[in-house]
Amino acid sequence: MDLSIALILAQDGITTGAVYALLSVGLVLVFAVTRVIFIPQGELVAYGALTIAALQAGQRPATVWLLAVLGAAVFAIDLWRHFGPGAEDPMPGALKRSVLANVVWPLAALAIVYGLPGKDLPLIVQIVLALAIVAPLATQVYRLAFEPVAHASVLVLLIVSVAVHFVLLGLGLFMFGAEGVRSQAFSDLRWNVGPLSLTGQGLAVIAASLVIMAALSLFFGRTVPGKALRATAVNRLGARLMGIEVARSGRLAFLLAGLIGAFSGVLIGPVTTVYYDSGFIIGLKGFVGAIIGGLVSYPVAAAGSVLVGLIESYASFSASAYKEVIVFTLIVPVLAWRSFASRGRLQDEEE
Repeated sequence: MDLSIALILAQDGITTGAVYALLSVGLVLVFAVTRVIFIPQGELVAYGALTIAALQAGQRPATVWLLAVLGAAVFAIDLWRHFGPGAEDPMPGALKRSVLANVVWPLAALAIVYGLPGKDLPLIVQIVLALAIVAPLATQVYRLAFEPVAHASVLVLLIVSVAVHFVLLGLGLFMFGAEGVRSQAFSDLRWNVGPLSLTGQGLAVIAASLVIMAALSLFFGRTVPGKALRATAVNRLGARLMGIEVARSGRLAFLLAGLIGAFSGVLIGPVTTVYYDSGFIIGLKGFVGAIIGGLVSYPVAAAGSVLVGLIESYASFSASAYKEVIVFTLIVPVLAWRSFASRGRLQDEEE
């Protein structure tokens, strides 16, 4: 391997690692706030890529109907909680928010999808529409599957997460079929810098990932909802005692994770052919980065994800048949190191 090949592989690794970094940040966020290892985030990646591809092909993505059906189910639960037998005093504010999020929003998405020709819309409008359809699915999944068992153990939440993954995987096959698709590239520009051939698409992926991470940093540090999420992640009981609604924090965390997952799908759609089940492997690689960060540290998780992208890129050149094995084997020494480190901290506390 000469220097030019090494630089090209590094470029590819950083580009894919930027997408993995977004996913790892979303996984860390959800786990810190709700203790859920959100395996179905990979399906949201595939849904995002397949939804925007359907819009660009002039088709009506079936995810908009999934949004409407899940929204109706969530709204029915909210109605039962507020007006059913044994219900507490109705909370008009909460019910109004439920109407907007689970009835008005899906109906508006249906009207836009069936009223406007998706393939004639500008690219930025197609991206926004795909995000508006796919991202709320994460919150609806949280309301239906995770919120009823929010106080269960991490193991129970993991089992529920695996079950939701298989349900969304089957729905993906039903909605999109087994054929893979690619969406349109953001840019066709290309620059030659020495041995490197920089593409507008690759630079757009990296730039978009950096912008999203910067926006999340500002959100957590400068806004009240962001600070509420940080407080919930640090101490759920303390946050509840301070008047923070932990349930709403969980919904917001899942919405952000859904937004990150859908946007990651939009980013990778022009780069690789996406199938209904492609998101699982992509999400697992983001999970490896999150594990490197201990499911706690956002910067370490992002850096670990870039490392995963680089390892995958070089492994695909030197041992393409074993690249997945090499990437996922990275998790073994990390877990071993964290196991010994936590054991050392426990011994110090006992002393």
